Amino acid sequence: MSLSSILSADAIDCALKDCQAPDSFNPKKFFQLCGLTKKSPQEVKNVFNILDNDASGFIEEEELKFFLQRFSAGARVLTDKETKAFLAAADDDSDGKIGTDGEPHSNITFPSSMTN
Repeated sequence: MSLSSILSADAIDCALKDCQAPDSFNPKKFFQLCGLTKKSPQEVKNVFNILDNDASGFIEEEELKFFLQRFSAGARVLTDKETKAFLAAADDDSDGKIGTDGEPHSNITFPSSMTN
C-alpha cells in the first residue's frame, strides 16, 4: 500500500508545496491540506503504518525527520525545531514517540487533535 492509494497525488503536492520553506511545517495544516482529516479512522491508521518506516508500531523522532520524504522522495527533511514540535504535539503520553498509550500495534493512529 502506498500513500497515493489513500491520499490524492494533487492533495499531497499541495501540502508539500505549503511547507517547502524550512521551519514552515505545521502538522495539523499539512494533514488538512493532504486530505488526511477527511479519511476514516482505518485509512488514518493505514497512513500511520506506512509512515512507521521500521514497523515498530511507533513513529519515533528519527522517522519524523523524514516525514515529508515519505510523501515524496524529493521533499525536504524537517528541521530539528519542526521535528521536536511535531513530536511534542503528537506524543500524547510523553514517551518520545507517536503511538497509542505507549503500546505498539494497539489501535495506532495520530492523536485526533492532529487529524480533526
